[in-house]
Amino acid sequence: MKFTKTNLDSVVIVEPTVFGDHRGWFMETYSDAKFSEAGINLKFVQDNQSFSGAKGTLRGLHYQLNPKAQTKLVRCTKGAIFDVAVDIRKGSPTFGEWFGIELTAENKKQLLIPKGFAHGFMTLTDDVEVQYKVDELYAPECDRGIIWNDPRIGIEWPIDIMPILSAKDEKAPLLKDAENNFSYGE
Repeated sequence: MKFTKTNLDSVVIVEPTVFGDHRGWFMETYSDAKFSEAGINLKFVQDNQSFSGAKGTLRGLHYQLNPKAQTKLVRCTKGAIFDVAVDIRKGSPTFGEWFGIELTAENKKQLLIPKGFAHGFMTLTDDVEVQYKVDELYAPECDRGIIWNDPRIGIEWPIDIMPILSAKDEKAPLLKDAENNFSYGE
């Protein structure tokens, strides 16, 4: 496994080693030992999977407040997405900055998004499946979001169309108005 740092502290690209032959391929998508060797110590408690039927579907930007904040390990297992992490830790030198990467079934890359970051993705193809591990269970009372097109953040989404959004995501607040109990260095 290869671990690559991004411009955002603790947001990491994870590239599994793929072993292939005439029959197909095999890869480890997660190894506690390899993550620990890379200095990433987590205990994942749940696996989630989503399906989006149409290109241009946007899910996010989502996060959970402390004490139920989640670290996510995201991968795309069918189709392609543009996956985004936004630093929402108050006092962080990269507060409000974002990192985006294309995750596809073909490139098999994953994105590790720690607590203190909002997460969202846009589908780049029809019929997309996304799977992700979390280190905390879903807590609806802690579920929060930020509007996908907040000009303060300025995410450069790769598809220039009005995205397909949930009613919840359409009404999400701007970063400056979002409830947030994350502090840099905690």
